[in-house]
Amino acid sequence: MSLDSMEDLFVHELKDLYSAEKQILKALPKMAKKASNQDLKDAFQKHIDQTEHQVERIEKIFESLNGKPRGVKCKGMEGLIEEGKDIMEEKMPESLLDAALIGAAQRVEHYEIAAYGTVRDFARRLGMEEAVRLLQETLDEEAETDELLTSIAERVNSQPPIEA
Repeated sequence: MSLDSMEDLFVHELKDLYSAEKQILKALPKMAKKASNQDLKDAFQKHIDQTEHQVERIEKIFESLNGKPRGVKCKGMEGLIEEGKDIMEEKMPESLLDAALIGAAQRVEHYEIAAYGTVRDFARRLGMEEAVRLLQETLDEEAETDELLTSIAERVNSQPPIEA
């Protein structure tokens, strides 16, 4: 694929985000199942619901562009999710696994915050006001999720690990 314009780059990055969100939708239920802390389980479930809406927003932007969101695989997210899978396979106390899951989830959130901020700014530069609004809505949700995970981490990480 040749990227010759800001619009080409915007579309490419948006496809990358679509792939990332689809990968996240597959990973989150597994993370929720592995979590022992109820607040963390609830946070993962809430983020599944948000991610489904985030996918819909990207699809809506592509509809306005008369395009399809497929065609790019987000290798960055693939790596982050693979690291999360690896940590879930480790033997450790439940509270320690919760701490590890939060860390993995926050790395994903930070990646998304950076990516959504970038594409939102591209949309702004291209004068795509509806896309800017939709992307900002998702960016706000990602920041909210990161804050929620931080507050859960502060509680989980203050507990001594209970042996598995």
